[in-house]
Amino acid sequence: MRIESIETWVLLDPGYDAAACSSAQDDLVVLVHTDEGITGIGEVDTNPWVAQAMIHARGTHVLGLGLEEMLIGQDPLQPERLWDRLYTGSLMTGRRGLGICAIGALDMALWDICGKALGMPCWKLLGGPAKTEIVPYASLLPAGRTAVEYGQSLVDKAREAKRLGFRAAKMEVCIKGPYSHKGLQESDDQIVEIVAACREAVGADFVMMVDVCYCWTNREQALQVLRRLEPYDLYFVETPLQLDDLDGYAWLHEHSGIRIAAGELQNTRFEFLDLMDRGLVDVAQPDVGRVGGLTEARRVCDLARDRGRLIVPHCWKTGIGIAASAHLSAATAHCPYVEFLPASLSEAPLRRELVCDELQPIDGRLPLPRKPGLGVEINRETLDRYCVSRASSKGPS
Repeated sequence: MRIESIETWVLLDPGYDAAACSSAQDDLVVLVHTDEGITGIGEVDTNPWVAQAMIHARGTHVLGLGLEEMLIGQDPLQPERLWDRLYTGSLMTGRRGLGICAIGALDMALWDICGKALGMPCWKLLGGPAKTEIVPYASLLPAGRTAVEYGQSLVDKAREAKRLGFRAAKMEVCIKGPYSHKGLQESDDQIVEIVAACREAVGADFVMMVDVCYCWTNREQALQVLRRLEPYDLYFVETPLQLDDLDGYAWLHEHSGIRIAAGELQNTRFEFLDLMDRGLVDVAQPDVGRVGGLTEARRVCDLARDRGRLIVPHCWKTGIGIAASAHLSAATAHCPYVEFLPASLSEAPLRRELVCDELQPIDGRLPLPRKPGLGVEINRETLDRYCVSRASSKGPS
């Protein structure tokens, strides 16, 4: 079997709001086609136009080869070898950031091909089952343009998530800092008030996480708020400090009574080594597409296991990424939860419509996927409806 062509689709919700803290408004979908008629599907959560250009760009020398050029004609059943080939060949133009995100989407599609070719779900190829079921947590991003509207929306979504059968949820309390929802700049008191209201809404027997989206620049201030949040029995607090403040993360690990989680934007195992060994995070959150695909995500899981850390994959996209996270979790014993954006609680049409046969929670659990590969199919009508840029080995259209 050989890779015959690569097709990329930039999708955009025509009603997108650039001030919203939601990256589910756009997508880059990657289709890797083989000469035996098997097509692999992947996606990545980054700027889709730039990632599309990265995939199809021509190479000019040995440190800056084109990703597509390095894959055409290769055997797709060797994803680890191809990952190393792509990483090494794009060293100057890739290595971190965008380049790894582009590789991640391609790698996801290669594992999908492997599973389809061998008639096995990807988790079997990733090392076999480490559990009998997967536990999703409902990832809840509220609406609203004021702190009051935002808080009430989050409480309402938390109650609905529990009614739907979820046993855990993450509250996106993004009302402060450089990445806040619609530019809100609220007080620490309001953060605590919203968390308290959510805990009251779901009750004491519900697992609750909180994401504050890098809202503090001062570790002492962050710790003061974390200590105020301790009575609400949080499983973890995600990204309290700026992305590169690894010393600050380590300090919070030493002083906070709540687990600290981070890793949604980290690329490759090398950045996760920094995050775990220097930043001392308790919960590593690789996003399968951004970290470099299932190949690199599995390597990160191994590093976390060796260090006694938990893995809880980040995923804020569509049913494609959710499927990839579920397969990773199925093969990872130290992965207690996966992020799951409930379609019925999302305002993003791409989340609701792109995948037509995605995994569905049953009584708050996801059964192990049984279909070959990632086990999902794309709704072609949705692909066409939201496409704003399509490119392939034969050129853009």
